[in-house]
Amino acid sequence: MNYSRCILVGCLASGIVGSGLYAQSTPPSASPVSATPAPAAPVTPPSADVLAQYFGTWPDGTSPKDVGKKVAENFAGRQFRFQTGQYANSANSPVIYPEVVCWYGAFTFAEVTKDDALKNKLISKFGILSTPEGAAHISATAAVDYHVFGAVPLEIYMLTKQQGYLTLGQSFADRQWAAPRDDGLSGDTRFWVDDLYMLPLVEMQAYRATQDKKYLDRVALTFSVYLDRLQQPSGLFYHGEGVPYYWSRGDGWVAAGLTELLRDLPANHPLYPKIFAGYQKMMAGLLKYQADDGLWKQLIDHPEAYSESSGSAMFTFAFVSGVKNGWLDAKTYGPAARKAWLGLVKLIDDNGNIANVCVGTNKYSATTNGPDPIAYYLTRPVDKGPQMLTSDVLHGNAPVLWTATALLR
Repeated sequence: MNYSRCILVGCLASGIVGSGLYAQSTPPSASPVSATPAPAAPVTPPSADVLAQYFGTWPDGTSPKDVGKKVAENFAGRQFRFQTGQYANSANSPVIYPEVVCWYGAFTFAEVTKDDALKNKLISKFGILSTPEGAAHISATAAVDYHVFGAVPLEIYMLTKQQGYLTLGQSFADRQWAAPRDDGLSGDTRFWVDDLYMLPLVEMQAYRATQDKKYLDRVALTFSVYLDRLQQPSGLFYHGEGVPYYWSRGDGWVAAGLTELLRDLPANHPLYPKIFAGYQKMMAGLLKYQADDGLWKQLIDHPEAYSESSGSAMFTFAFVSGVKNGWLDAKTYGPAARKAWLGLVKLIDDNGNIANVCVGTNKYSATTNGPDPIAYYLTRPVDKGPQMLTSDVLHGNAPVLWTATALLR
């Protein structure tokens, strides 16, 4: 049975979505981690008075509530890519991950602001995907960029408690570990930095929806291995193995993924100390490269590069979350987080789209990208024009929403 064509409105209502391609009986789990509890790292969130110094008041038009509302409504009213332009009526135009992670961000913003009207719009947006025609655009490809789709129905389940959404979303999380590697990692593993948001998000959502710790352990194990393989002494992460460049959005995915994990990972988890240390090391590495405009460069350690907004927004999300949860020193990172937010909002237009978003960027390869890796990264274009309404800009809009949510949590 073709899974994408079996998602009907009745399937959601009856709770049988997921009985097709992605359904499994007993999905494999990640390799077990040590049962010996690790000592808890001392974390003390700052007082309300301390937080108010950095996040309490904002210049007109820059508050996270105002900015987040504009960006969230932009997404709520936006067509899916498969409904637009060259992609319309194409059989090969699935819902893509920038749409998924922006949808997730809009949901988190609607929830933290208790905006039921927005929340209902975002739930209703799933309606077209519950038709045979729309369901054809839910990809069955076994890859992180498509498995992350499950994060959205899991979020809808947590809001509505409709079993069909849980069955559907959980099937994506379990499919991701259907054929684990010998080291217990997902078969989707590529050792690209991008993996460290797309792969964990659906697993974290499955954990939040079910409280089944296998999902949390999968993510913790993944980060533990990737920390060893990709994090450098600077605290930053290479784009991939053998690709020694600090691409802004690539490192942004890591910063955001670490933040999502630390929101739920208990301090007595055996991998917590390692992951927490990796997070703090990364944040210290990023702090030294923050530019005067509050943002970070397309190649983080190249001051001649342009300021890139999507990676910068992901770093801002990580900084804000770190300060508010006590993971980072408020006096050091609070001013940097505020400066970054104010730098980002200057790039957001009246329609709720952010400028200076680098287009999709694969790992550098001399074979396909020429002999100069620095030139390859520094000349990657920013999203603009009609395309801005359909895909790449959501790489930037999404973390703006995550950050607005974090500022309001």
